[in-house]
Amino acid sequence: MIEVVLNDRLGKKVRVKCNEDDTIGDLKKLVAAQTGTRADKIRIQKWYTIYKDRITLKDYEIHDGMGLELYYN
Repeated sequence: MIEVVLNDRLGKKVRVKCNEDDTIGDLKKLVAAQTGTRADKIRIQKWYTIYKDRITLKDYEIHDGMGLELYYN
């Protein structure tokens, strides 16, 4: 299990525990459960790279303790 930190730049940080084999879509569902926002309204990115729902965290080389950006569409 790894822990990913998502910062929404509005003062809220969300810590999510997940597996490296989970997809970005699965990560969005876990974030949605913690924040109360619908999963389809969440966008996860790092710098200018917007992560696609069907690709796993391992493929994006997301590791334990890594910080990502959380945006609401």
